[in-house]
Amino acid sequence: MLKEEEIPLPKTFKQRLWNVAKTVLKIAVTTALLIWVFSKVPINLVKYRLLHANYWWMFAGVVCYFCSMVISSWRLLSFFRSVGLRLNFKYNLRLYFLGLFYNVLLPGGIGGDGYKIFILNKAHKVPGKKLFWAIMFDRLSGLWAIGLITVGLIFLIPQIDIHKALPVGIFLGGSAIYYFVAYMFFREYTKYFFTAHLKALALQGFQLLAIICVMFGQDFTGKFSPYLLSFLISALASIIPITAGGAGAREAIFTKLSDYFPMDKGLSVFLPSSFYLISLLVALFGLYYVIRPGRLDKGLKKYEEEDIQPVAESKGE
Repeated sequence: MLKEEEIPLPKTFKQRLWNVAKTVLKIAVTTALLIWVFSKVPINLVKYRLLHANYWWMFAGVVCYFCSMVISSWRLLSFFRSVGLRLNFKYNLRLYFLGLFYNVLLPGGIGGDGYKIFILNKAHKVPGKKLFWAIMFDRLSGLWAIGLITVGLIFLIPQIDIHKALPVGIFLGGSAIYYFVAYMFFREYTKYFFTAHLKALALQGFQLLAIICVMFGQDFTGKFSPYLLSFLISALASIIPITAGGAGAREAIFTKLSDYFPMDKGLSVFLPSSFYLISLLVALFGLYYVIRPGRLDKGLKKYEEEDIQPVAESKGE
Protein backbone atom coordinates (compact mmCIF):
# COMPACT_ATOMS: atom_id res chain seq x y z
CA MET A 1 0.00 0.00 0.00
CA LEU A 2 1.16 3.55 -0.64
CA LYS A 3 2.15 5.61 2.36
CA GLU A 4 0.35 8.86 2.98
CA GLU A 5 3.28 10.92 1.80
CA GLU A 6 3.41 8.93 -1.44
CA ILE A 7 -0.14 9.83 -2.49
CA PRO A 8 0.07 11.98 -5.64
CA LEU A 9 -0.80 15.67 -5.42
CA PRO A 10 -4.26 16.71 -6.64
CA LYS A 11 -4.40 17.71 -10.28
CA THR A 12 -4.55 21.39 -11.13
CA PHE A 13 -7.60 22.88 -12.84
CA LYS A 14 -5.72 23.02 -16.17
CA GLN A 15 -4.74 19.35 -15.88
CA ARG A 16 -8.31 18.31 -15.13
CA LEU A 17 -9.57 20.46 -17.99
CA TRP A 18 -7.05 18.90 -20.38
CA ASN A 19 -8.07 15.38 -19.32
CA VAL A 20 -11.72 16.23 -19.93
CA ALA A 21 -10.86 17.78 -23.30
CA LYS A 22 -8.88 14.68 -24.34
CA THR A 23 -11.76 12.41 -23.36
CA VAL A 24 -14.30 14.51 -25.26
CA LEU A 25 -12.01 14.61 -28.31
CA LYS A 26 -11.50 10.84 -28.28
CA ILE A 27 -15.24 10.23 -28.01
CA ALA A 28 -15.87 12.70 -30.85
CA VAL A 29 -13.30 11.05 -33.15
CA THR A 30 -14.58 7.58 -32.27
CA THR A 31 -18.16 8.63 -32.98
CA ALA A 32 -17.23 10.27 -36.29
CA LEU A 33 -15.34 7.18 -37.46
CA LEU A 34 -18.18 4.85 -36.50
CA ILE A 35 -20.71 7.05 -38.28
CA TRP A 36 -18.55 6.87 -41.41
CA VAL A 37 -18.17 3.09 -41.09
CA PHE A 38 -21.89 2.47 -40.71
CA SER A 39 -22.63 4.76 -43.61
CA LYS A 40 -20.68 2.23 -45.71
CA VAL A 41 -21.83 -0.95 -43.97
CA PRO A 42 -25.39 -1.21 -42.55
CA ILE A 43 -25.28 -1.74 -38.80
CA ASN A 44 -27.94 -4.45 -39.14
CA LEU A 45 -25.39 -6.66 -40.91
CA VAL A 46 -23.08 -6.43 -37.91
CA LYS A 47 -25.95 -6.87 -35.46
CA TYR A 48 -27.13 -10.00 -37.29
CA ARG A 49 -23.67 -11.55 -37.10
CA LEU A 50 -23.43 -10.83 -33.38
CA LEU A 51 -26.85 -12.31 -32.61
CA HIS A 52 -26.22 -15.44 -34.70
CA ALA A 53 -22.61 -16.07 -33.70
CA ASN A 54 -21.42 -19.38 -32.28
CA TYR A 55 -20.74 -18.23 -28.74
CA TRP A 56 -18.50 -21.18 -27.91
CA TRP A 57 -16.09 -19.95 -30.57
CA MET A 58 -16.50 -16.41 -29.21
CA PHE A 59 -15.60 -17.71 -25.76
CA ALA A 60 -12.53 -19.41 -27.26
CA GLY A 61 -11.60 -16.00 -28.68
CA VAL A 62 -11.86 -14.48 -25.20
CA VAL A 63 -9.58 -17.22 -23.83
CA CYS A 64 -7.02 -16.61 -26.59
CA TYR A 65 -7.04 -12.87 -25.94
CA PHE A 66 -6.69 -13.44 -22.19
CA CYS A 67 -3.66 -15.67 -22.88
CA SER A 68 -2.17 -12.93 -25.06
CA MET A 69 -2.45 -10.48 -22.15
CA VAL A 70 -0.73 -12.93 -19.79
CA ILE A 71 2.12 -13.27 -22.31
CA SER A 72 2.19 -9.48 -22.70
CA SER A 73 2.65 -9.13 -18.95
CA TRP A 74 5.43 -11.74 -19.08
CA ARG A 75 7.10 -9.85 -21.94
CA LEU A 76 7.04 -6.60 -19.98
CA LEU A 77 8.60 -8.43 -17.05
CA SER A 78 11.63 -9.16 -19.25
CA PHE A 79 12.25 -5.46 -19.82
CA PHE A 80 11.67 -4.64 -16.15
CA ARG A 81 14.29 -7.23 -15.21
CA SER A 82 16.67 -5.64 -17.68
CA VAL A 83 16.78 -2.56 -15.44
CA GLY A 84 17.13 -4.59 -12.24
CA LEU A 85 13.45 -4.65 -11.28
CA ARG A 86 12.69 -8.24 -10.30
CA LEU A 87 8.95 -8.32 -9.76
CA ASN A 88 7.01 -11.37 -8.72
CA PHE A 89 5.15 -12.73 -11.76
CA LYS A 90 1.74 -12.72 -10.06
CA TYR A 91 2.16 -9.17 -8.78
CA ASN A 92 3.26 -7.97 -12.21
CA LEU A 93 0.26 -9.71 -13.81
CA ARG A 94 -2.15 -8.02 -11.39
CA LEU A 95 -0.56 -4.64 -12.02
CA TYR A 96 -0.72 -5.28 -15.76
CA PHE A 97 -4.47 -6.01 -15.69
CA LEU A 98 -5.03 -2.94 -13.55
CA GLY A 99 -3.17 -0.87 -16.16
CA LEU A 100 -5.18 -2.56 -18.91
CA PHE A 101 -8.39 -1.50 -17.19
CA TYR A 102 -7.21 2.11 -17.05
CA ASN A 103 -6.12 2.06 -20.71
CA VAL A 104 -9.21 0.43 -22.20
CA LEU A 105 -12.06 1.54 -19.97
CA LEU A 106 -10.77 4.88 -18.70
CA PRO A 107 -8.97 6.26 -21.78
CA GLY A 108 -9.16 9.84 -20.58
CA GLY A 109 -7.86 9.15 -17.10
CA ILE A 110 -4.47 8.47 -15.59
CA GLY A 111 -3.48 5.86 -18.19
CA GLY A 112 -2.30 2.36 -17.40
CA ASP A 113 1.36 2.93 -18.27
CA GLY A 114 1.53 6.10 -16.20
CA TYR A 115 -0.04 4.33 -13.25
CA LYS A 116 2.45 1.46 -13.46
CA ILE A 117 5.37 3.88 -13.60
CA PHE A 118 4.06 5.78 -10.58
CA ILE A 119 3.48 2.65 -8.47
CA LEU A 120 6.80 0.98 -9.34
CA ASN A 121 8.77 4.19 -8.91
CA LYS A 122 7.38 4.69 -5.42
CA ALA A 123 7.49 1.07 -4.30
CA HIS A 124 10.86 0.02 -5.75
CA LYS A 125 12.68 3.36 -6.17
CA VAL A 126 13.43 2.63 -9.83
CA PRO A 127 13.82 5.91 -11.76
CA GLY A 128 10.73 6.79 -13.76
CA LYS A 129 12.87 7.30 -16.88
CA LYS A 130 14.08 3.68 -16.76
CA LEU A 131 10.54 2.42 -16.31
CA PHE A 132 9.37 4.58 -19.20
CA TRP A 133 11.98 3.12 -21.57
CA ALA A 134 11.24 -0.42 -20.40
CA ILE A 135 7.59 0.10 -21.33
CA MET A 136 8.62 1.80 -24.59
CA PHE A 137 10.77 -1.17 -25.64
CA ASP A 138 7.91 -3.45 -24.66
CA ARG A 139 5.74 -1.58 -27.18
CA LEU A 140 8.48 -1.62 -29.82
CA SER A 141 8.84 -5.38 -29.52
CA GLY A 142 5.13 -5.64 -30.29
CA LEU A 143 5.54 -3.49 -33.39
CA TRP A 144 8.44 -5.69 -34.50
CA ALA A 145 6.30 -8.83 -34.12
CA ILE A 146 3.46 -7.24 -36.10
CA GLY A 147 5.96 -6.34 -38.83
CA LEU A 148 7.29 -9.90 -39.07
CA ILE A 149 3.85 -11.51 -39.26
CA THR A 150 2.71 -8.86 -41.76
CA VAL A 151 5.58 -9.75 -44.08
CA GLY A 152 4.55 -13.41 -43.91
CA LEU A 153 0.90 -12.63 -44.68
CA ILE A 154 1.84 -10.48 -47.69
CA PHE A 155 3.09 -13.66 -49.39
CA LEU A 156 -0.40 -15.16 -49.07
CA ILE A 157 -2.37 -12.29 -50.63
CA PRO A 158 -2.07 -12.06 -54.44
CA GLN A 159 -3.83 -8.67 -54.49
CA ILE A 160 -0.65 -7.14 -53.05
CA ASP A 161 1.27 -6.81 -56.29
CA ILE A 162 4.78 -6.01 -55.14
CA HIS A 163 8.05 -7.89 -55.36
CA LYS A 164 8.23 -10.05 -52.25
CA ALA A 165 11.88 -9.08 -51.69
CA LEU A 166 10.79 -5.50 -50.95
CA PRO A 167 8.88 -6.12 -47.67
CA VAL A 168 11.45 -8.73 -46.60
CA GLY A 169 14.32 -6.31 -47.23
CA ILE A 170 12.54 -3.46 -45.42
CA PHE A 171 11.81 -5.66 -42.42
CA LEU A 172 15.33 -7.10 -42.19
CA GLY A 173 16.93 -3.67 -42.64
CA GLY A 174 14.58 -2.10 -40.10
CA SER A 175 15.25 -4.91 -37.62
CA ALA A 176 19.02 -4.49 -37.96
CA ILE A 177 18.78 -0.72 -37.40
CA TYR A 178 16.40 -1.25 -34.48
CA TYR A 179 18.76 -3.64 -32.69
CA PHE A 180 21.83 -1.54 -33.48
CA VAL A 181 20.27 1.59 -31.97
CA ALA A 182 19.02 -0.35 -28.96
CA TYR A 183 22.42 -1.99 -28.35
CA MET A 184 24.44 1.19 -28.85
CA PHE A 185 22.29 3.63 -26.90
CA PHE A 186 20.03 1.51 -24.65
CA ARG A 187 22.23 -1.50 -24.00
CA GLU A 188 20.79 -2.47 -20.64
CA TYR A 189 17.38 -2.98 -22.26
CA THR A 190 18.85 -5.61 -24.62
CA LYS A 191 19.67 -8.02 -21.78
CA TYR A 192 16.58 -10.11 -22.54
CA PHE A 193 16.01 -8.59 -25.97
CA PHE A 194 15.55 -11.79 -27.98
CA THR A 195 13.45 -13.68 -25.44
CA ALA A 196 11.17 -10.64 -25.09
CA HIS A 197 10.69 -10.47 -28.86
CA LEU A 198 9.87 -14.18 -29.02
CA LYS A 199 7.21 -13.50 -26.39
CA ALA A 200 5.94 -10.65 -28.57
CA LEU A 201 5.51 -13.11 -31.45
CA ALA A 202 3.59 -15.47 -29.18
CA LEU A 203 1.39 -12.59 -28.01
CA GLN A 204 0.48 -11.56 -31.55
CA GLY A 205 -0.08 -15.19 -32.45
CA PHE A 206 -2.68 -15.58 -29.71
CA GLN A 207 -4.43 -12.38 -30.79
CA LEU A 208 -4.61 -13.69 -34.36
CA LEU A 209 -6.00 -16.94 -32.95
CA ALA A 210 -8.67 -14.88 -31.20
CA ILE A 211 -9.67 -13.36 -34.55
CA ILE A 212 -9.67 -16.81 -36.19
CA CYS A 213 -11.94 -18.13 -33.42
CA VAL A 214 -14.38 -15.26 -34.01
CA MET A 215 -14.35 -16.07 -37.74
CA PHE A 216 -15.00 -19.76 -37.03
CA GLY A 217 -17.94 -18.56 -34.95
CA GLN A 218 -19.30 -17.04 -38.17
CA ASP A 219 -18.92 -20.34 -40.07
CA PHE A 220 -16.20 -18.75 -42.18
CA THR A 221 -14.57 -21.01 -44.78
CA GLY A 222 -12.67 -18.58 -47.03
CA LYS A 223 -9.13 -17.18 -46.93
CA PHE A 224 -8.06 -15.92 -43.53
CA SER A 225 -4.98 -13.97 -44.64
CA PRO A 226 -6.71 -10.74 -45.86
CA TYR A 227 -8.62 -10.45 -42.58
CA LEU A 228 -5.56 -11.19 -40.46
CA LEU A 229 -3.44 -8.67 -42.35
CA SER A 230 -6.20 -6.05 -42.01
CA PHE A 231 -6.33 -6.80 -38.29
CA LEU A 232 -2.59 -6.21 -37.90
CA ILE A 233 -2.75 -2.97 -39.89
CA SER A 234 -5.70 -1.80 -37.80
CA ALA A 235 -3.72 -2.67 -34.65
CA LEU A 236 -1.00 -0.27 -35.79
CA ALA A 237 -3.60 2.44 -36.42
CA SER A 238 -5.20 1.95 -33.00
CA ILE A 239 -1.86 2.67 -31.29
CA ILE A 240 -2.36 6.37 -32.03
CA PRO A 241 -4.42 7.54 -29.01
CA ILE A 242 -7.08 9.48 -30.87
CA THR A 243 -10.01 7.14 -30.16
CA ALA A 244 -11.47 5.48 -27.09
CA GLY A 245 -9.50 2.24 -26.76
CA GLY A 246 -9.03 1.94 -30.52
CA ALA A 247 -12.78 1.73 -31.19
CA GLY A 248 -13.71 3.27 -34.52
CA ALA A 249 -10.14 3.29 -35.83
CA ARG A 250 -10.02 -0.49 -36.30
CA GLU A 251 -13.44 -0.56 -37.96
CA ALA A 252 -12.50 2.31 -40.30
CA ILE A 253 -9.27 0.57 -41.38
CA PHE A 254 -11.09 -2.72 -42.01
CA THR A 255 -13.81 -0.96 -43.99
CA LYS A 256 -11.29 0.83 -46.19
CA LEU A 257 -9.20 -2.28 -46.80
CA SER A 258 -12.28 -4.26 -47.77
CA ASP A 259 -12.32 -2.13 -50.94
CA TYR A 260 -8.96 -3.65 -51.94
CA PHE A 261 -8.97 -7.16 -50.45
CA PRO A 262 -11.57 -9.90 -51.08
CA MET A 263 -13.38 -9.50 -47.76
CA ASP A 264 -17.03 -9.50 -46.75
CA LYS A 265 -17.84 -5.95 -45.60
CA GLY A 266 -20.18 -7.08 -42.84
CA LEU A 267 -17.58 -9.46 -41.43
CA SER A 268 -14.90 -6.78 -41.88
CA VAL A 269 -16.72 -4.52 -39.43
CA PHE A 270 -17.88 -7.31 -37.14
CA LEU A 271 -14.33 -8.57 -36.50
CA PRO A 272 -12.82 -5.38 -35.05
CA SER A 273 -16.05 -4.62 -33.17
CA SER A 274 -16.10 -8.07 -31.56
CA PHE A 275 -12.38 -7.81 -30.80
CA TYR A 276 -13.03 -4.53 -29.00
CA LEU A 277 -15.79 -6.19 -26.96
CA ILE A 278 -13.45 -9.06 -26.11
CA SER A 279 -10.77 -6.61 -24.96
CA LEU A 280 -13.35 -4.85 -22.78
CA LEU A 281 -14.34 -8.13 -21.12
CA VAL A 282 -10.73 -9.08 -20.37
CA ALA A 283 -9.90 -5.57 -19.15
CA LEU A 284 -12.63 -5.94 -16.53
CA PHE A 285 -10.30 -8.27 -14.61
CA GLY A 286 -8.44 -5.12 -13.59
CA LEU A 287 -11.59 -3.65 -12.03
CA TYR A 288 -11.16 -6.02 -9.08
CA TYR A 289 -7.94 -4.22 -8.09
CA VAL A 290 -9.60 -0.82 -8.47
CA ILE A 291 -12.31 -1.89 -6.02
CA ARG A 292 -9.89 -3.74 -3.72
CA PRO A 293 -6.45 -2.14 -4.16
CA GLY A 294 -5.15 -3.94 -1.08
CA ARG A 295 -5.29 -7.22 -3.01
CA LEU A 296 -2.80 -5.97 -5.58
CA ASP A 297 0.24 -6.98 -3.56
CA LYS A 298 -1.34 -9.96 -1.77
CA GLY A 299 1.32 -12.54 -0.91
CA LEU A 300 4.13 -10.31 -2.13
CA LYS A 301 6.22 -10.56 1.06
CA LYS A 302 6.34 -14.29 0.61
CA TYR A 303 8.46 -13.77 -2.52
CA GLU A 304 10.72 -10.96 -1.34
CA GLU A 305 13.80 -13.13 -0.86
CA GLU A 306 13.44 -14.60 -4.34
CA ASP A 307 12.84 -11.20 -5.91
CA ILE A 308 16.05 -9.62 -4.57
CA GLN A 309 18.34 -12.23 -6.10
CA PRO A 310 20.97 -10.79 -8.47
CA VAL A 311 19.48 -10.00 -11.88
CA ALA A 312 22.25 -11.98 -13.61
CA GLU A 313 20.76 -15.22 -12.25
CA SER A 314 17.54 -14.72 -14.25
CA LYS A 315 19.19 -14.77 -17.68
CA GLY A 316 17.70 -18.13 -18.47
CA GLU A 317 14.12 -16.91 -18.24
